[in-house]
Amino acid sequence: MSQIEIILPDNSIKAFDHEPSTLEVAKSIGARLADATLGAYVNGEVIDLRQPLKSGTRLEIITDKHALANEVIRHSAAHIMAQAVQELWPQVKVTIGPVIDSGFYYDFDSEKPFTPEDLEKIEKQMEEIIKRDIPILREEWKSSQAIDVFGKMGENFKVEIIEDLKTPVVSIYKQGEWFDLCRGPHVQRTGQVKAVKVLALAGAYWRGDEKNKQLQRVYATAFGNKKDLEKHLQLLEEAQKRDHRRLGKDLGLFHFHQWSPGAPFFTGKGSVIYNQLQKFIREKYLEYGYEEVITPQIFDVELYRTSGHEAHYKENMYYTHIDERDFSMKPMNCPGHCLLYGMSHRSYRDLPWRVADFGRLHRFERSGVMHGLTRVRSFCQDDAHIFCSLDQLQQEISNFMKMLKEVYATLGMDQFEVFLSTRPESRLGSDEVWDQSEGALAGALESMGIPYKINPGDGAFYGPKIDINFKDAIERKWQLGTLQVDFNNPERFKLKYIGDDNQEHRPVMLHRAILGSLERFIGVYIEHCAGRFPTWLSPVQVKIINVSEKQGAYSLGLEKILKENGIRVEYDSRNEKLGYKIREAQLMKIPYMIIVGDKEMEAQKVSLRLRNGQNKEAMELNDFLKVVLEEINERKLESPFLSE
Repeated sequence: MSQIEIILPDNSIKAFDHEPSTLEVAKSIGARLADATLGAYVNGEVIDLRQPLKSGTRLEIITDKHALANEVIRHSAAHIMAQAVQELWPQVKVTIGPVIDSGFYYDFDSEKPFTPEDLEKIEKQMEEIIKRDIPILREEWKSSQAIDVFGKMGENFKVEIIEDLKTPVVSIYKQGEWFDLCRGPHVQRTGQVKAVKVLALAGAYWRGDEKNKQLQRVYATAFGNKKDLEKHLQLLEEAQKRDHRRLGKDLGLFHFHQWSPGAPFFTGKGSVIYNQLQKFIREKYLEYGYEEVITPQIFDVELYRTSGHEAHYKENMYYTHIDERDFSMKPMNCPGHCLLYGMSHRSYRDLPWRVADFGRLHRFERSGVMHGLTRVRSFCQDDAHIFCSLDQLQQEISNFMKMLKEVYATLGMDQFEVFLSTRPESRLGSDEVWDQSEGALAGALESMGIPYKINPGDGAFYGPKIDINFKDAIERKWQLGTLQVDFNNPERFKLKYIGDDNQEHRPVMLHRAILGSLERFIGVYIEHCAGRFPTWLSPVQVKIINVSEKQGAYSLGLEKILKENGIRVEYDSRNEKLGYKIREAQLMKIPYMIIVGDKEMEAQKVSLRLRNGQNKEAMELNDFLKVVLEEINERKLESPFLSE
């Protein structure tokens, strides 16, 4: 074999006479690095430290200092959890244990229901396994051998997984006598998992299907050091306080009902937020040249066969049979927009055609994955599609990013990352089309100087996409905005325009959203701002609170003036103590309280209390109106009174 060269981050080269593992490369550099090695980052992917590396590989060795360290640590911590459970209760069967955002879980088949006390036992047993510092070994078994071994152990879930894989060989990771089926990656020894915490218990169906057996899911997390774990637990505590489901109920914004699972009911107050967001986006549509349309809610399934959605999305669609025809509720707007485009003759002078649609969408989500507003079955998106010529493509992508930045800045969402999601395994179209699409997205981002990361294989089935991952106030990441380049649907719907050469051409289609699902966005935004909406979004902007009945007439007059100026105001006229009424208004996170006592009534002025507890002594009502109306109309994030 010719010399194998591995390229390190500083562009230095390590040469071997065979394909080395990451651990071998680390050992060639030094014993300390080898001892600290957890895994490797190669070609945009985290891989196992035992995996052979081909010549020319650009290698990043993952230690506990690397940004991706926790991903490897948590893979191994999941196995440590499964081992701990089976050491405590040998009759329990294991299923799957994937890494998720900020942690991992493992699903167990146990006749005995786990209790909170059991979770404490599991955590202690995990710590014991970590102290043993057991070497983690990787073996390859023939699938037939693995099926036989797991079958004799009664691990039928593992047998099913192996049978579905349909591969001749599977990888097995061993920790002492205990072992599990897994593709990795895993650390070298259990002792490299420095800090674990078992967090919660939930029910889950095998493979997410309620027709299958119900399992017990144990959630946990792990880190390379105890300091990071402590910080994470503090953030979890803060996240519980910000949970949009609790705040939504406390603030009276939305409800759910068992007769319409996954479909939120927005109250009058919740609808204010919903409508204000739509109004904001509509103003941007006028500024950026979008045309808003209304399209049907139900289509013959032939539409989705043409678009390719039925083949790739059927399990998430709602179907019905009417007049001897099969129909589906609309799960997305794009096929309908293709129909609308094709209903008119188009020329190059009509392009780009930017078409927006706030139509309600319906997608089937399994009951086990629905989560408040952030995972629902009925929702609306700030959804739009752009039909343009090839030479307009990069400019349209640039315009989208500019609009997105403006929207996010107004909402106080400046912290976000951009990902370029490339072709998935199951996709429409030729590699040449995908090369062109991915190149257009990359070129536009680079021309704007926008840094981005590659998210391999996560594109839509019809095209690659830009995904915007927003980082909220407590450092959690949420995928919100997206832009997708689609050469395939214009071809499938035979869309065309007449070019300046008087010939027919295919348009390019861009799918884009900035907020995404409004339901999901509101859930995320509630947690980001902890329910303290900027004044322009607040359901109630001002609460008038009188000290006693003597100020009733003056308070009613104030309410009338504020309403006439378009301010959302409530007058709390209840015969309650002043402190009680103020405390209630603060719990409802109302931006401004106007406190009315004898002094204010006699001077015909107002005193303010801000929701942070700050007070402003008596001022002219017109002065207050001028400041607040400017704050609302300019959609400012903070009260101008805070800076005084």
